[in-house]
Amino acid sequence: MRLGVVGAGAWGTALAQVAAARGPVTLWARSPALAADLRARRVNEAYLPGIALADAIEPSADLAALDACDALLLVTPAQAMRAVLGAIPSGGRPLILCSKGIEANSRLLMSEVAASLRPGAPIAVLSGPTFAHEVAAGLPAAVTLACADSDMCEALAARIAVPTFRAYVSDDVIGAEIGGAVKNVLAIACGVVEGAGLGRNAAAALIARGFAEMRRFGAARGARMETLAGLSGLGDLVLTCTSTASRNYSLGLGLGRGQSAAALLANRRTVAEGAFTAPVLAAAAAAAGVEMPIVQAVCALLADEAAVEAVVERLLARPRRAEG
Repeated sequence: MRLGVVGAGAWGTALAQVAAARGPVTLWARSPALAADLRARRVNEAYLPGIALADAIEPSADLAALDACDALLLVTPAQAMRAVLGAIPSGGRPLILCSKGIEANSRLLMSEVAASLRPGAPIAVLSGPTFAHEVAAGLPAAVTLACADSDMCEALAARIAVPTFRAYVSDDVIGAEIGGAVKNVLAIACGVVEGAGLGRNAAAALIARGFAEMRRFGAARGARMETLAGLSGLGDLVLTCTSTASRNYSLGLGLGRGQSAAALLANRRTVAEGAFTAPVLAAAAAAAGVEMPIVQAVCALLADEAAVEAVVERLLARPRRAEG
């Protein structure tokens, strides 16, 4: 089975590296210059330096090269997913969505965007606690691969899995997506806690209460609680809420230290998905009648509507309630 990886950033390159262990991979880059550099130097110095590309990886900037692929892994920013789906070759090949976020204008999850544009294509979601540089270096990792078709899910999992990259299958596509989208926003909040010097007690409390918000929103959207308690939910939340290798956590770290969101976002080459997801998630939660005060606090900081001290004070002043 030839796989196509659409997006040659750090995560797309890392996934191509893993998939190349079991067969040929076409790695599509939006930039012809990047594709040419990948072919010439066999390393992605711009996004994943120090990792030599496997021989089975064929970089290309030509969308027609994806025609020969049996399945596609879409590894683009969430807000670009609709455009990418409209540009890639048509057909009924499986689409494995690897982006974590909610579309801004429609409030749709990535699987819902894909289903609306490619109604005949089988859709799967790959999500979990993964830093690209560790996966590409062959360090152990585990992910959730969610798809409604169990046979296809097993076949795709067997194709992408290697001993150091374990794929657990699930049929809860919505749950896998919600975990990945919400944790990005909560990771910003955890970075704020660290940047503001609020201590480890506060960080642990925020992760726990953030997970409660994730569960409430997930329940409103039909996610299963065991999915949210798994790799794509709690697992990913713990990883991105505790490491500066997380782009979202690093963004929050700057906010906690008093830097403006506009300045922090302007100086980034890579995308911190949580910054785009936060206001969309807050609006979707409000429409569903779901309380997400931590998400709302992140929104206020990203919009420069309040200082960190004021946001923290508001959270601490919330009425006491039963845990849940």
